[in-house]
Amino acid sequence: MDYAFFENLLKERKKKLEDSLFEKNEILREWNNSHFSDDGDVVAASAHGNKTISIMELQKKEIQEIEHSLEKIKNKTYGICEMCDEEISIERLKIKPHAKYCIQCREYFEKTQHLQDKFKNLKTKGSNTKEFDEI
Repeated sequence: MDYAFFENLLKERKKKLEDSLFEKNEILREWNNSHFSDDGDVVAASAHGNKTISIMELQKKEIQEIEHSLEKIKNKTYGICEMCDEEISIERLKIKPHAKYCIQCREYFEKTQHLQDKFKNLKTKGSNTKEFDEI
């Protein structure tokens, strides 16, 4: 595996995310210092601000995943699925260089996560069955 290629790819992505976070932070700071003249402007700015904050949270999470992948490169464990310990395909890593799982394990994770979420929703709607507690 060409660790240098993926290390550069990860570092470039991290830099883009950090730059984007900085820009969004500046925009939020400007909005916080702005005085809006009517309620419509306040509502629009608030909605846009909330959307911006949500995007920033996703970007921060991706940066953490990238840092985890960079650490794995140092440890020579990069490209190994964290679920099955098999190699993650190069094609997948080129598309998502901070991938933790191979395609098969990711699909399994998403399916089981979906089922867990579904059962949690059923449980919170008043079901008292013990089988939901196990999930």
